[in-house]
Amino acid sequence: MTADTGQERQAAAQLRERVARQFGRSLHIRTLDTGSCAACEQEIRLLAAPHYDLHRLGFFFTPAPRHADLLMVTGPMIRAFDVAARKTFEAMPGPKIVIATGACALGGVYPADAFTHGGVGEILPVDVWIPGCPPSPLALLQGLLLAVDRLAEKAASLTFIADSPPEEVPG
Repeated sequence: MTADTGQERQAAAQLRERVARQFGRSLHIRTLDTGSCAACEQEIRLLAAPHYDLHRLGFFFTPAPRHADLLMVTGPMIRAFDVAARKTFEAMPGPKIVIATGACALGGVYPADAFTHGGVGEILPVDVWIPGCPPSPLALLQGLLLAVDRLAEKAASLTFIADSPPEEVPG
């Protein structure tokens, strides 16, 4: 066992409790690689492995952006991915959260030039930044914990028809 096991269990318990309390359902994650070296993706995949078992926390990976609540972006946002990144983001239902994952996505490895934008925030509105090269699974869990809170804030700020006062019918 690693030294972080206690912290990992605590973060996992908090995540599970917040997802169940705030949403009463599972949350779906769509990952988007915008030119990374795949180290971040390997760490993200570890979350679905038996040691971390992200599914027991109520998170599931989805290949379809139309089913996603969270968009987890890795890589330096190369210019060739502009259209794909925007289309993926626009296809997601609201409220939606964008998570920039890893040093490349934060703009810390590759500066903006003719091939890259430098960071995800130049193209998409980022809600949560997870640093690291690659970020550890514990850092990813903590980032998801922040994302759940931000998603709950966005969901609470939505106005539904039933929330507005009824209009009087002239007559």
